[in-house]
Amino acid sequence: MHAAQESPAIPQPASGSEIQGFEVPVDVKTAARFLGVSPSLVYAYVERKQIPHFRMMGRSIRFSLAELEKWRRQFIVNGGING
Repeated sequence: MHAAQESPAIPQPASGSEIQGFEVPVDVKTAARFLGVSPSLVYAYVERKQIPHFRMMGRSIRFSLAELEKWRRQFIVNGGING
């Protein structure tokens, strides 16, 4: 039997991104891949309350990919040459 390989380009939760209309929260590792940063940087953002996150059952940190996308968009630089 062959193990399914994950696509490094688009992180997906094991059960898909939605279940019955609800988004499945992702863990730190998946959030880091989605953002293109290290998990340690994601933990630092969480510690400083700089990234949208929530805790499940006490200490488990989880993220909404939709919220992370909104958060990530605020850092897009609209570059170009003014002419």
